[in-house]
Amino acid sequence: MAVFTPLDDAQVADFLTRFEAGSLKELKGVASGTENTTYFVTTDSRELVLTLFEQGEHEELPFFVDLLDYLDEHRLPVPGPLHDRDGVALQSLAGKPALLFPRMPGKHPTAPSIAQCSALGDTLGHMHSVSRHFEGQRPNPRDLHWLAPMHHRVLAYLSPEDQALMSDEIDTYQAFFGDASDLPQGAIHGDLFRDNTLFDGEQLGGIIDFYNGCTGDLLFDLAIVINDWATDDDGRLNKERHDAILTAYQTRRELTCSERDAWPMMLRMTALRYWLSRLLVVYVDPPAHDLTPHDPQRFRTILGQRLKGALPLPA
Repeated sequence: MAVFTPLDDAQVADFLTRFEAGSLKELKGVASGTENTTYFVTTDSRELVLTLFEQGEHEELPFFVDLLDYLDEHRLPVPGPLHDRDGVALQSLAGKPALLFPRMPGKHPTAPSIAQCSALGDTLGHMHSVSRHFEGQRPNPRDLHWLAPMHHRVLAYLSPEDQALMSDEIDTYQAFFGDASDLPQGAIHGDLFRDNTLFDGEQLGGIIDFYNGCTGDLLFDLAIVINDWATDDDGRLNKERHDAILTAYQTRRELTCSERDAWPMMLRMTALRYWLSRLLVVYVDPPAHDLTPHDPQRFRTILGQRLKGALPLPA
């Protein structure tokens, strides 16, 4: 259960009076979260999501608010946070930072269709085109500057073969990206897995959970998407889904020559990023709450496949 801070109807009804959001009709805890407390809130006028932030760097929350406001203003399907009667979005409830969002339509796709992949690619390309002009700054907390020191913390838990693989890969990334041309930068989602989207049939209803959002290489974001959305159970890339995402993406933002050159290496680096982060959760820094960690082997398998090469990028 992911309701770490229990709330009652009276608390939430009082909280709602800060907003033009209607009166409370129903409050329901959401069990699917892993880090924060989430409630579905039904009022007499709309459906909302209430999030209380349980951990993380709370001083970074204004960045996420500003980013969501910016993307919402540019008509991206994101949950732009509600602002109170004084124009303030970030609130406090039960001693925790709190945000109130509109509830986006749809459900998570478990086996995305080609049409859903195309819709996601189109929206991500639109988001990246717009986000290049976002003025907020938050360095990517999981880029190569993080990988290099953090991988030492898990080596003792790996086989000699995997120790060598991880260390050699990071050396390769440092040599490649240290000499590579500067890649286009902008605000990115940073964790755009299938379970951070909502689809109503084939229509993308919303992109949610921007709490890994940051500014950095746009290609980093795109590689995360392909490694999740276009990968089969054996770790191999699915050409139809791969091409659907990337073709739609490039109708909004064409990849540069430097991005095309860096693409196979970025797929490898983002695969290792999740292999490492999941290993850290299992062996080094378990979650504060009683939750089942994701299996690191999934991304070890994906990395192994990416080492064999990438599919050609659509023109």
